[in-house]
Amino acid sequence: MLEVMKLRAGYGAINVLWDVSIHVPGGKLTTIVGPNGAGKTTLLRAIMGVVPTRSGEVRVEGLTLSGSETWDMSERGIALVPEGRMVFKDMTVEENLLVGAFPRRCRSRAKANMRRAYSLFPSLEARRRQLAGSLSGGEAQMLAIGRALMSEPRLLLIDEPSLGLAPIVVKNVLAIIEQLKRDGRTIVLVEQNTDLALRLADHVYLMQSGAVVFSEAARDVRLEALHDLYFARQPSESSEARPGESSRP
Repeated sequence: MLEVMKLRAGYGAINVLWDVSIHVPGGKLTTIVGPNGAGKTTLLRAIMGVVPTRSGEVRVEGLTLSGSETWDMSERGIALVPEGRMVFKDMTVEENLLVGAFPRRCRSRAKANMRRAYSLFPSLEARRRQLAGSLSGGEAQMLAIGRALMSEPRLLLIDEPSLGLAPIVVKNVLAIIEQLKRDGRTIVLVEQNTDLALRLADHVYLMQSGAVVFSEAARDVRLEALHDLYFARQPSESSEARPGESSRP
């Protein structure tokens, strides 16, 4: 579904990603974990065309995204739930959802998709005339996910959905992501909470300093070994991690 091959990208003269390669199969949930500053958000932004790439390639369903503008990604079936939600605070819940239905291919199904979003997030329907800026953090996160789903994405990128939320709200949000996975959606989940991420994932990548340092099927990952790499600790005797290929020079 998604192939990122030896991608380098950054901001101005500062390079952040160093030959990053990941493979995301269709209908699976792939999670990317790593500490702050590892390059996780930059990777999602580079896939979406928000951050310019310096070398490498991104393909979705075999077709390159090179030269595609960010505003064209929704037409190509790709949606991003950004870090920090980034809802339109001065617009109502319903208006935010309708923004997600902008792609031509799904405008005629906007009402049906809105009903589907409300069925996933009943609290949003009760607040549909309410300004998004008055929502709680958890409700705003649900709105951001619902807005992305309005474009009927084949590939859904979700950046730090648990950030700043209370534990009970995190549990509810991740339950929705798990439901989307069961529905067969292809999802890339960036998440700092490794325990929660592993529960949902089919495959796990760990990033450090802009490079992929670990790649493993989630069912084979031992949390202690992953944490050794995550925190750059020496592996314990009972924990043997198999780091993936590190591509930073």
